[in-house]
Amino acid sequence: MEAYVTDLVLTIEHEGWSELVLNQPETRNAITGPLGEQLAAAIQSADADPATRLLMLRGADGAFCSGLNLKEFNRDPPPDWLANFQSTWRRTHAALYDCSKPIVVALEKFAINGGAALALAADLLVVGDDSYLQVGEVRQGMGAPYNLAWLNLRHSENVIAQLTLTGKRFTGTDLHRLGIAYAAPATTDTVSAAKSICEELAGYPKDALVSIKRMMRGYRNVPADEWFDIATRNAPKRSGGPKRVT
Repeated sequence: MEAYVTDLVLTIEHEGWSELVLNQPETRNAITGPLGEQLAAAIQSADADPATRLLMLRGADGAFCSGLNLKEFNRDPPPDWLANFQSTWRRTHAALYDCSKPIVVALEKFAINGGAALALAADLLVVGDDSYLQVGEVRQGMGAPYNLAWLNLRHSENVIAQLTLTGKRFTGTDLHRLGIAYAAPATTDTVSAAKSICEELAGYPKDALVSIKRMMRGYRNVPADEWFDIATRNAPKRSGGPKRVT
């Protein structure tokens, strides 16, 4: 097992799979432009590695992602990366969308707004039973374009409405009942359960996972930019202040 560290994303290589860790625990792994850039690069690197058959994404220190780091977004003077955040965040989700290998997400404690969008990008989502996912933008008068893009890729309008129109928290137990989560173990067992899934899948015959994912997604045959353009085109933005895309 080898580990590679950037400032904000930790990559741990296991036998046949890569573990990517959002590594900003002091902000509960909140999203900034640099984190988006480094996560996209880590995903693309793992996807290009022939020894990697699947990826796992989690947050450091027992929490997945608290959403946008609004303290940084509202900093005066603005951070250098702010002006390009929209395109950075698009690249992050394009890297997830274009990844040829299955992505397992281990969601501990919470995934909120932009963090929820990262969790919903999972092919297999493992959520602690009393952890929660919240697509809460509707309560702020904002759109949730990337959340909607991932939900529309996989789920029915009824399920999407429950998550996005209410803005409520949905626990791992709720998400498993709705068919969004693959498993909802005890929260303390979330990472170990996700790792067990990765270890099992990594032992399948070479290229089997990539072939299945290619066929699974192939019927849509829509490039990432086109897919996300559909979801983001009419998303409302809050007037004043920085544009906050989640």
